[in-house]
Amino acid sequence: MRVDDDGRWSIGELAERAGTTVKTVRFYCESGLLPERERSGGGHRRFGPEALEQLRLIRSLRGLGLALPQIRPILDAHDPGPDRDDLYEYEEEGEGGEEAAADTAFADAVAQQLDTLGGQLKALRWQEAALRLVQQSAPRERAATLRLVGSLGSPPTTDALARFWRGWLPVRMPAKATSAFLEAAVPQVPDAPRPGQVLAFARLHAMVSRPCSPARPTQPAAHADAGPREVAGLYAGLAEAYALAGVQLRAGRAPRPGEALDGFVDTYARVRRCRDTLAFRRDLARLLAGDPRLDGYWELVTEVITPAGAHPEPTPGSAHDWLQAALDDDVAQRAA
Repeated sequence: MRVDDDGRWSIGELAERAGTTVKTVRFYCESGLLPERERSGGGHRRFGPEALEQLRLIRSLRGLGLALPQIRPILDAHDPGPDRDDLYEYEEEGEGGEEAAADTAFADAVAQQLDTLGGQLKALRWQEAALRLVQQSAPRERAATLRLVGSLGSPPTTDALARFWRGWLPVRMPAKATSAFLEAAVPQVPDAPRPGQVLAFARLHAMVSRPCSPARPTQPAAHADAGPREVAGLYAGLAEAYALAGVQLRAGRAPRPGEALDGFVDTYARVRRCRDTLAFRRDLARLLAGDPRLDGYWELVTEVITPAGAHPEPTPGSAHDWLQAALDDDVAQRAA
């Protein structure tokens, strides 16, 4: 097929050259993505060769899944000329002008599309694991399991877990200290979960969503003995002690006195403005024994964050239990 002497094509000629339909070309024209050079005397659209370049670019971007609003900035920045066959063909003198603008628009659109696809894939992986969980459940448990996991989003958010801990922490605790605690206490949703991780996360969500019983304490006694900033210091010190205890847990060592326990006790001593003595350690052991237990929470967190076949990852809960056991043993040995 030839180009007319004036360098113009009809909409049918343009569609044939691009290997598409007239309907598609008309849609892109009406969307404002495809320029027409002029109209014929009969009101028909006429296109120049640059429209073919533009149309090929649009179809390539659509083939990557980009939506029309994502494509528009790329076309606005990319001015196809008769000698340009590729979006990435640059002349040295133009690198910083139209070519650079087109490249930036393209990179932004691709990055946005990758983020969108990543979210969709994460949702599909969660749905697949949830369905496998229901499929693998015993018939008598299937309905309950379905209700449990079906109440969550795909993928679920951690908002309920964060709300639980924000209500548990002291009021007016500094924002930086609160964020650091939440990062350690709230597990992230796995990108590619196993059915067991879906079940554990669903149980976590159900656990923190239940109303607290007024007959049971919900906060440790240390919250009552210190103001917000002192409590922030308490959690900062505990985070260091938990990290040291985590090393011991990964090595499979039984609770024992040492640097981790000393840091743990010293943190409480500083908050309570006491010296680290045997009497203080004995009182601290009694104080911790009376604190509310959240073992079930941390056991589920361990399931959520531990990869398949790996040794269970330490959590603040398991580290606290290790240190508390080490403290009890230390007090008993010193008393003897």
